[in-house]
Amino acid sequence: MAAITAQAVKELRDLTDLPMMDVKKALVDADGDQARAIELLKERNKKVMLKRLENATSEGLVRVGISADGARGAMVEIQCESAPVAKADDFVFLADQCIKQLLTGPGATTPEELLAQPVPDRPGQKIGELLEEVVGKIREKMVIARVLRVDGPVGAYAHHDGKTGVLFEAEGDKKDSPVLKDVAMHVAALRPIVTHPEELPAEQVAAERTKLTAEAAASGKPANILEKMVDGRMKTYYGEAGVLTHQGFAKDQAKTVSQALAEAGLKAKKFTRWLLGN
Repeated sequence: MAAITAQAVKELRDLTDLPMMDVKKALVDADGDQARAIELLKERNKKVMLKRLENATSEGLVRVGISADGARGAMVEIQCESAPVAKADDFVFLADQCIKQLLTGPGATTPEELLAQPVPDRPGQKIGELLEEVVGKIREKMVIARVLRVDGPVGAYAHHDGKTGVLFEAEGDKKDSPVLKDVAMHVAALRPIVTHPEELPAEQVAAERTKLTAEAAASGKPANILEKMVDGRMKTYYGEAGVLTHQGFAKDQAKTVSQALAEAGLKAKKFTRWLLGN
């Protein structure tokens, strides 16, 4: 059996960032062959993932990004077991590489598709292999829970705690308008339910219009005036009911979100808001 020197252990530990005893055992089992020891460590890291399979992943990170030309936006949710790990450099690097690949690669509609794609900043390595590597270093269960890529114009926002992320999609030509991010921030803060009035349940809208019509009729005003009164009150109702386009714009309550977008030549299309774990 080959002698395992302290220098050999140090070199392998520097390459893998794994615990000293794990590295030494792998070298012993590989009879000093560094390449074989690395393969053994990879296998054992997979077993770490299996051992922790039932552990809850209630912490993690929601990350967002927009391509340099504003042509697309991406969002990813990666879950882990503990809050400190969600802030660890290796974990954040994994999330950022997922975002970069979504923005610059062919796109992915499922985590499984993304896992099979390359790591942008590490030629020859797959996202799935990077995930295994980070699990091996940190020794926690990690899951790429959701991935999303959308076409621009798009605004992106992630809350500073990493637990809320938003992609807001618009229609128009101005992919670099600052109002796009402002609306994404609005969505995170005010939490609208839908983008447009027609997305509300039809029976709910009909019941509100009936109620407002009856209240307006009690005023005794002419029918043509009553209709305008009801229409105006319905706009207020839409904002209160959580319709994004009718809400008062968080950055300027004197205008609605729809008006703020129109000033930039844009129209709201849809939004996606993720809360970590939901």
